[in-house]
Amino acid sequence: MTERDRPISVQGPKQLPIALKGARKTDVRSQFAALCFRIRKGEPEILLITSRGSQRWIIPKGWPMAEKTPAQAALQEAWEEAGVKGTAYDRCLGLFSYKKDIGLKERLPCIALVYPVHVSALEKKYPEKKQRRRKWFSPKKAAGKVAEPELKKILKTFDPRLLTA
Repeated sequence: MTERDRPISVQGPKQLPIALKGARKTDVRSQFAALCFRIRKGEPEILLITSRGSQRWIIPKGWPMAEKTPAQAALQEAWEEAGVKGTAYDRCLGLFSYKKDIGLKERLPCIALVYPVHVSALEKKYPEKKQRRRKWFSPKKAAGKVAEPELKKILKTFDPRLLTA
């Protein structure tokens, strides 16, 4: 194996849990998102869920959680919104921006940082089961289902082989 063919290994300090402080309602907010994946017949598949309101395809995401790392928060959201059991990686794949509806006329600017979650199982019962649908897609098809351009690129170019050293 040449240097060029060797998988990328991310070195650096381990992510510490988040300490939360207050912010103004008009500030841009950060969320942590889970790119939930599995390998089937040697190829990656990505789990998408529907949003509660418009029923458009999205990935699980939510607000930072005290005493949890971003990857741990993404895994928690994947459980609550999609029934995912699995392993989260402390490696941000990228970020995307969107506007979150927080009322009939108000939209909050958000940046979501995306963390990979290797799915080991999908539970039949989970907190938001009655509010959402979930479905597996190829990375290319998943990218075609979501609205956010930055998320489309993250999904389309996702390669789980780069997560291992």
